[in-house]
Amino acid sequence: MSVYLSMQRVRFSSPDAYLKFKVVFGDVRHHLMTLPGFLHLTWWEHPDDPTWYNEVSFWASKEALTDWHMNTYHKHAKEWAAGGAIMEDIITNFELVGTRLLRICPTCGNFQDAAFDLTQEQATLAKPCPQCGFHFPVLGETPTSSAVFKDLVKVESNGAMVG
Repeated sequence: MSVYLSMQRVRFSSPDAYLKFKVVFGDVRHHLMTLPGFLHLTWWEHPDDPTWYNEVSFWASKEALTDWHMNTYHKHAKEWAAGGAIMEDIITNFELVGTRLLRICPTCGNFQDAAFDLTQEQATLAKPCPQCGFHFPVLGETPTSSAVFKDLVKVESNGAMVG
């Protein structure tokens, strides 16, 4: 299965513009979770230049991403941002084919190399080592995270998957 990837680098016109953007962006997860073809979105501050922000989103197809861009909420949010909040926005899109997950268990050294289905990202990452049962760390959505996972799987403190 191929997956469509969209990446953006954004620079805001001021720190205040970014704070206002965070309010608008904070509601995006509610809209993305209802969209067919949405898989994952992550937003973070660039580690070497805190005035640049980065976004990566994964989609089942280019058409799914186009549908998001035509979504009423997204169109209004982009119009607002283009009205002065964003100074620069660099967008790169391409198709991913053959995504893989490579893992080395820190307890038994078992090496895993397998195809990685991004539509099942959180469920796959929550699986323990097949040889010794080590539970790899999994970070899903948190109050301070701007990651949005369509296949969010909750993991209890003992490592068991829930949901």
